[in-house]
Amino acid sequence: MDNDSGIRKYEHPAGGWDALGAVAKAIHGQMNAISGTRIMLRNNQPDGFDCPGCAWPDPKHTSAFEFCENGAKAVTWEATRKRATPEVFERHSVTELLAWNDHDIEDLGRLTHPMAYDAASDRYVEIGWDEANARIAAVLNALPDPGMAEFYTSGRASNEAAFLYQLFVRAYGTNNFPDCSNMCHEATSVGLPLSIGIGKGTVSLEDFDHADLIISMGHNPGTNHPRMMTTLHAAARRGAPIVVFNPLRERALERFAAPQDPIEMATFGSTDIASDYLQVKVGGDAAALKGVMKGVLEIDAEDLAAGGPGVLDRAFIAEHTQGFEALAEDLRATAWHELVQASGLGSEALRGVARLYCKAKAAIIVFGMGITQHRLGTDNVQQISNLLMLRGNYGRAGAGICPVRGHSNVQGNRTVGIDEKAPLALRQGIERVYGFAPPAERGHDAAEAIEAIAQGRSKFLMCLGGNLAVAMADPTLTFAAMRGLELAVHIATKPNRSHLLVGRQSILLPCLGRTELDLQAGGVQSITVEDSMSMVHASTGRLPPPSVHVRSEPAIVAGIAKAVLAGRHGIDWDGMVADYGRIRDGIEGVLAGFEDYNLRIRQPGGFRLPIGPAERRWHTASGKAQFIVMPGIKEDPRAAGDGVLTLTTLRSHDQYNTTIYGFDDRYRGIFGRRDVVFLNVDDLAVQGIAAGDRVDLEAVPFDGEAAAPGAVLRNLTAVAYDISRGSAGAYYPEANVLVALSHRDPQSGTPSYKSVPVRLRPSRPTPGSVS
Repeated sequence: MDNDSGIRKYEHPAGGWDALGAVAKAIHGQMNAISGTRIMLRNNQPDGFDCPGCAWPDPKHTSAFEFCENGAKAVTWEATRKRATPEVFERHSVTELLAWNDHDIEDLGRLTHPMAYDAASDRYVEIGWDEANARIAAVLNALPDPGMAEFYTSGRASNEAAFLYQLFVRAYGTNNFPDCSNMCHEATSVGLPLSIGIGKGTVSLEDFDHADLIISMGHNPGTNHPRMMTTLHAAARRGAPIVVFNPLRERALERFAAPQDPIEMATFGSTDIASDYLQVKVGGDAAALKGVMKGVLEIDAEDLAAGGPGVLDRAFIAEHTQGFEALAEDLRATAWHELVQASGLGSEALRGVARLYCKAKAAIIVFGMGITQHRLGTDNVQQISNLLMLRGNYGRAGAGICPVRGHSNVQGNRTVGIDEKAPLALRQGIERVYGFAPPAERGHDAAEAIEAIAQGRSKFLMCLGGNLAVAMADPTLTFAAMRGLELAVHIATKPNRSHLLVGRQSILLPCLGRTELDLQAGGVQSITVEDSMSMVHASTGRLPPPSVHVRSEPAIVAGIAKAVLAGRHGIDWDGMVADYGRIRDGIEGVLAGFEDYNLRIRQPGGFRLPIGPAERRWHTASGKAQFIVMPGIKEDPRAAGDGVLTLTTLRSHDQYNTTIYGFDDRYRGIFGRRDVVFLNVDDLAVQGIAAGDRVDLEAVPFDGEAAAPGAVLRNLTAVAYDISRGSAGAYYPEANVLVALSHRDPQSGTPSYKSVPVRLRPSRPTPGSVS
């Protein structure tokens, strides 16, 4: 298509000069050049602050430039010179702001004062901190049951803030902890403990230097965690095969130019990343994994028949695992033609991956939300673990499983207690250190919280960061639920759409960002975070806060706790806010693995939490790793029908989660717009639709179930793209309208954002349609 459409082919590699230009543009748009450059040089440095973007770990030997393009966008978006003052809200009603797009709402800038919604004027107006806390306490203490309150957490919250938050909420009397991880990697957190005894990855960053094979599944690192590209770039340069399973051709997984590489930058060169690129169908990863495992068993049988030892690690399987025979029987009984049909990949392609895997002495499998955000996402994660166990790829250098988390501390939040399942060890630790017995009954996850609010069973919502309503599935239901709350409280750096879905009362509480100086009674404070590889390290901001009225997240949580609990349990909230070291002392006392917490975070790079499978220790019920059979081969076996495509939601390159930095998706060739759907050219031909036509996407009901009410995404431009046949892609969160709240993994509760059955039809625009 021509340039006027905003759709054109992008020819350059990922990274390179275009990435540096985007960094400069981000700094110019939000900050001045001098301060912006200075702050970026402190990003991900041992004495600096942790990037508020992705959770990829820092190398032990950092360079001066430990940030990426999207990390720079995240930092400048937070450290912007723009301010959302009370005067800004006086000029714009909530009804007016709701008509704005998500980019413009957040681009108002940093919140500077506590604000409360005034229904008479339809505006947010300034209130004092004491009044805000008193209003919150009045509503919470009037609820007949603490279980009628929901307490959401975004992954940007620090370990210290998250620990105080869960301590306050459990002291109040509930385990209702809907969390952003419920919408992304909950399938990992639920599935891996059953497989290997821990809900985290098992590799370190150094393991990538020793891997003989890297398999990448269901993620787009060039956009969602770009610092990983440095790791993949190094592996590709040393000749390690990198096998990619992904429905779309993503530029960063094809070619990458490292901005830190002077030769590539000087010569406009690049490095090929994927040695093999398998375009699996959306929803076909489980079949692909079973195909690779079936291929491994075939290779093993052939080697044994030829008099060899076989390719399975029989010693590892015998000593460290259970359930192998059941898995092998299931794989042998699954026909190749079924695997080919479900995965969209040829049997020889899958057998080729099996051969590569059998040759590798050490293999790592990296995966993202393309694996987890399915109705059987938990099963998907367990199949990855099964494949690794076949050749003993746990507990040795260069081997293991690597779930790549989104937010920079979503994993740390769970570690320090943001967990609706209320594990026994955590409850016992809290009682031991703080002297009260927390509630034991399971609380609500994110989807359950929305259901409870929609049904009137929950009347209060507090959000420690995030944009819950926009992130959640089924906005028709979710938005209406938010408006029925007695009180919504949002602790935030900037305004977003969730803040505008006002209930009877709504309060905004402005908090510090990662980049800013946190000065408390005990002096300048550092917070800590945990990355995707279980490294815990310190982060210290230096920028001045956007206003004298802005408080840190720990201080805000403690202030609310004091007002609500009124001295109950004798917890020293003021002392912990004065010195965050006391919060860390509490974490150390409650949780195993944090011994000498305050001492060890002074080490450059911090310390690693214990990871049992890395030492071949399995904290499962049997004490061994478990092969777990997944019945069938489809990630959502309910979706079927002629003309049905399976849609995956996507993030653009100018986006981080629900935050829209701009309207370009450079690597996919989309500029200045988001109203597109990516389709295979053959699927377009079958439908009689041409690239550039306007189309609607209509959600297809599952067998025996209804689709999301009003589930049509209207007036999109069809883009012919290199995507697997039978698949479609559209941007998140706009496409969430197609995802019913009930369409989620029964084991983890994760919404099925990545497997939505849809039909394509010529557009029939209606008033209020998406454009």
